[in-house]
Amino acid sequence: MSRVLRTAPLHLATDASGGAIAHWHHDPLHDVVEPMVDHVIMAYNGSIQRMERRTGRSVEAGTFRPGVVIIIPAGSSSRWDIPKPVDVVQLYLPRATLQRVADETGTVTSAELQERTAHPDAVTSRLLLSAADALEGNGALDALFRQQLTDLLATRLLVAHTGKPPSYQPAVGGLAPGVLRRAIERLRSDADADVSLAALAADSGLSRFHFCRAFKESTGLSPHNWLRQYRLEQAMTMLRDPNNSVALVAASLGYASQTAFAAAFRKLTGVTPSDWRRRDG
Repeated sequence: MSRVLRTAPLHLATDASGGAIAHWHHDPLHDVVEPMVDHVIMAYNGSIQRMERRTGRSVEAGTFRPGVVIIIPAGSSSRWDIPKPVDVVQLYLPRATLQRVADETGTVTSAELQERTAHPDAVTSRLLLSAADALEGNGALDALFRQQLTDLLATRLLVAHTGKPPSYQPAVGGLAPGVLRRAIERLRSDADADVSLAALAADSGLSRFHFCRAFKESTGLSPHNWLRQYRLEQAMTMLRDPNNSVALVAASLGYASQTAFAAAFRKLTGVTPSDWRRRDG
């Protein structure tokens, strides 16, 4: 994709499953995008503009605007003519991931996506665009967020973009007390512990999809939001000790830098760690 767009993404985050999320700002495009190994789902965030997409003899025209999505099924190739600069977030979704989510949810019998060109879907667009500014420079938190988001997006795509009537019926009920206790113990482990969605689900004996649903039913929070809140509480406890520098707190909680920690802390509290310490520490 970098070759075609002639630039590097503003941000690229990959997952152990082989998937990735990328945020691009690129110039007008008049070129062929060769077949991709993964499904590519795009959410547009720029100024309104007309565009064309040619696949063989088929020509699809559309209007790029916030709230629309573009879906390029794995293996397809198109020529794109986009006259203005583009701000877009892309999800590269492996076929195996989409099939896994289809099997776990029982959503549809066929996990084959339909091609979409500037197709109105505010739900999918909002979910994907949330990835552009939700990463906080904390490896465990960011990975867990991406894993949850990818599974949520895959579920949405199966329901809305396969052309098949969905059969999914959500189950009710939370985790058993012992299972919930083990999940929280793992989430409370040190910053280097494996708190991936796969590890949490394996401990519970559930699929990733059903673990996330049941965990939220039990706690009121997704695993990512629970861990985010717990790390905030840890940060506040550490900041109350004047011997702990902000840099030490950031490193202890797994943040890549003091700046990343300060930005994440301010997003949740409205103040920087230093200001919070002077006011409440």
